[in-house]
Amino acid sequence: MGDERTELLQGTLELLILKTLAMAPEHGWGIAQRIQQNSRDALSVNQGSLYPALQRLERDGAVVGKPGLAANNRRVNVYHLTPAGRRLLARQVENWNRFADAVGLILNMA
Repeated sequence: MGDERTELLQGTLELLILKTLAMAPEHGWGIAQRIQQNSRDALSVNQGSLYPALQRLERDGAVVGKPGLAANNRRVNVYHLTPAGRRLLARQVENWNRFADAVGLILNMA
């Protein structure tokens, strides 16, 4: 998509964080990088949005941050999805699919 990147809505960002952590635990910068890579550079995560979203998810018990090391041996918080986070992810994926189907119906009207 060239240099155009889509700004993420708050709920969408949390969904993408949960999905990313369902694949593997990761630190904040790594989460942002994976989202960008997995979207083929279409989505960019603003650090000013990422960390507040991680804090909300941690406060709600969906993720837990544990001390770890980044590839460069820098100390970081590595976030892990909790069982509650897996349940939340399943609900949010279901809601997202319903929403996308509804928008698709409207956009494809003759």
